[in-house]
Amino acid sequence: MRRPPILLAAGGTGGHLFPAEALARALAGRGQAVELATDRRALDYGTAFPAEAVHALQAATPFSGSVAAKAAALAKLGLGTLAARSLIRRLAPLCVVGFGGYPSVPPVLAAVLARVPTVIHEQNAVMGRANRFLAPRVTAIATGFPKIGGIADRLRAKATHTGNPVRPAVIEAAGVSYPGFDDGRLRVLVTGGSQGARIMSDIVPAAVATMAPLVRQRLAIVQQARPEDVERVRGAYTSLGVAAEVAPFFKDLPTRVAAAHLVVARAGASTVAELAVIGRPAILVPLPGSLDQDQAANAAWLGERQAALVLAQRDFTPQALAAELVGGLADASRLRQAAAAARSVGIADAAERLADRVLAVAGLPDHAERSHEAAA
Repeated sequence: MRRPPILLAAGGTGGHLFPAEALARALAGRGQAVELATDRRALDYGTAFPAEAVHALQAATPFSGSVAAKAAALAKLGLGTLAARSLIRRLAPLCVVGFGGYPSVPPVLAAVLARVPTVIHEQNAVMGRANRFLAPRVTAIATGFPKIGGIADRLRAKATHTGNPVRPAVIEAAGVSYPGFDDGRLRVLVTGGSQGARIMSDIVPAAVATMAPLVRQRLAIVQQARPEDVERVRGAYTSLGVAAEVAPFFKDLPTRVAAAHLVVARAGASTVAELAVIGRPAILVPLPGSLDQDQAANAAWLGERQAALVLAQRDFTPQALAAELVGGLADASRLRQAAAAARSVGIADAAERLADRVLAVAGLPDHAERSHEAAA
């Protein structure tokens, strides 16, 4: 006889799917059936998602483009919600858990209408628009940061800070000690998120070029770059005599983070959570132009704890970055202190904490408590 599942709702981007994947593994470890509702972007990824089934629903963002585009997006959301209602009736899930983004709206809203218990998880330090729409309607809210903006005061009573769930590879990388400086080299990892970032390809090689030859030869760089930028960036480092590995994507990114003395990155919620759990210092350059300024808020959380230097993109210049790299070479103890500060605020068991909350909302508190005690 088929077991009622817990249905996770997450859009087809790593920022939403990674924490959903971590929760899926935690729930499966407690004997729960898990299924995933997502949009078509995630279907390729979904084949590897740890769920018993993956369901694709229509969704779109209704706050960008022309009036016609916004109307079409609303229509897609409506159709997605109708399909989700049929899915909810068929699956009879114990709980539906949304991870933000508009692909999570149809299944969570359909669950609310069907009076199925619901949880939304907000990864960022500022609640996104999709979760803001759902927040008044759901049973419970879980947050990745201790304090989040964009949420009405009347809703804070049903919010619980669980932290941002991280992948098993991140937990494994967290067991690696901060690297030594035996060979005198500063190991720098540069990443711009799941799709890379042009600004990193423009600024980092230019920063290295301003450094004295004997100084820059003490750098070892691993850099993620967009496919069209890889050869340009690789050639720049070769001409400067700098040891560098450049690629559009690193499957073992948590391992690369653990091997680095310093990370230069954007400030997505997953990036910030992984830096904290692994315990590595960073120079964070929040993505500008966001209406909610969520990356700026994410970065500020680490910056206020002396775990990261936060630079607005306008201040992320070759000269500013070069000064920080030279400073890291001159004073390794400062980087070690920042690494320890990052590690002190990481929540390695966030997936288990979120699983506790989900199972309690689903009406299985005794099971959640026993599982938590067994894991302690």
